[in-house]
Amino acid sequence: MTVPVWWEQTAIDGSARAGVLHTPHGQVLTPGFIPVGTRAAVRGVDVDDLAAVGTEMVLANTYHLMLRPGAATIEQIGGLHAFWGWPGPILTDSGGYQIFSLNPRITEAGAEFRSTYDGSAVRLTPEDAVRIQEELGPDIAMVLDVCVGLPAAPEVVRDGMELTLRWAERSLRQHQRADQALFGIIQGGIDPGLREESARATAGLGFAGFGIGGLSVGETPVDRAIALDAVLAELPPGKPRYVMGLGDPSGVLDAVTRGADLFDCVWPTRLARHGRVLTADGDFNLRRAEYGSDPRPLQPGCPCYPCQTHNRAYLRHLLAVNELSAFRLLSIHNLHYTLSLLRDTRQSILSGNFGDFTASITAIRNG
Repeated sequence: MTVPVWWEQTAIDGSARAGVLHTPHGQVLTPGFIPVGTRAAVRGVDVDDLAAVGTEMVLANTYHLMLRPGAATIEQIGGLHAFWGWPGPILTDSGGYQIFSLNPRITEAGAEFRSTYDGSAVRLTPEDAVRIQEELGPDIAMVLDVCVGLPAAPEVVRDGMELTLRWAERSLRQHQRADQALFGIIQGGIDPGLREESARATAGLGFAGFGIGGLSVGETPVDRAIALDAVLAELPPGKPRYVMGLGDPSGVLDAVTRGADLFDCVWPTRLARHGRVLTADGDFNLRRAEYGSDPRPLQPGCPCYPCQTHNRAYLRHLLAVNELSAFRLLSIHNLHYTLSLLRDTRQSILSGNFGDFTASITAIRNG
C-alpha cells in the first residue's frame, strides 16, 4: 500500500532538521506546531482564526469524537475535514492519553473504561481505534498505545511498552485506508534502554511516521532529554518524528535540537484562558493590576489581529469582566506567537544559525 504522506528533509543544522511533510490536504513545514482541537474545535477560536495565525495542521482526538458526536455521524457528513470546515491537514490522536487519565482496565485485547460524558462502559481495541480513525478521515492517524504515568515501577513501564508494540502490529494489519498514514507510537518512560528498544522495534514495523508518547506526564526536562536522545537515535532519518503533548517553547526548542519535527499541546490556548500572554520578550499575566492602564499592545510589533487592534488595558478589562472575547483574542495571540516561533526556528535551521537562535530565545525565557 502506498501511503500519500511523506516527509522530505530540506536542511539540517547539527541534529536539528527542517523539512516538508506532504499530505493529501497540503504541506506542513517542519519543525511545526499543531494546535489541539480535541473535539474538532480549538478552544475559543474558529477555522478562520487558525488560518490567520498561520496554522498548517490541526489535531483532533479519537476518544472524544467517537463518543460525541460519533465517528459514523462525522463519516456521514463527509469526514472530519467537512465536519470541522478545516481544509488543511488533520492528525487524530488515538485517545491513549485521555484513556490513561480515566484509570482504565488494560488487557491484551484493549482498554476498558467509563465514558467521561455519561459514565457508560466503553471498550476500545487497537483495531477499533484504527477503524474509527478511518471513518473520521484525517490525513494522519495514530495507533492506540499504553500511556504510563511517571514515576512508575520498571516492570509497569516495560509491560506498557511491550503491549504498545503488540497493539502496533495489530493496528498495521487493520489499517486499510490508502489516503491516510498510520503513525506508530514509542513508549518506555524515561528508561533509555526501554526507549531504544521501543523505537527500534516500532521503526522496524514500517510506519509512515512516529509519535513519541509517554512524555510530559511528570518527568523532568533532563529525563525527557535523555528519553528523546535514546529514541531519536533509533528512528530512520527519512520519516517524521512527532513529540506528543509537548508545547512549551523551551521544551520544543530542546526537542528540535535533538532532531524532532512536530509538536502539539493545548498550552497556548489554555494559558490564554488564564490570562497568560506569550511574547518574544517574556511571558506575563495580563490579570495583574499594572496592566489596567497600559496603552501598549500585548507585544509591540506583533502583526496578529489582537495586537494590531487592542491595547493591554482593554484586553485586561475584558478578562476582568469575564467577557468571552478575551479568551478568543488572547488565544489568537498565543497561537500566533507559538507558530511564529516554530517558523523562525525553521528559518534558523535553513540559514545555519540554529544554535545562536536557540541561545537567544533561551536567554530571554530564562530571564
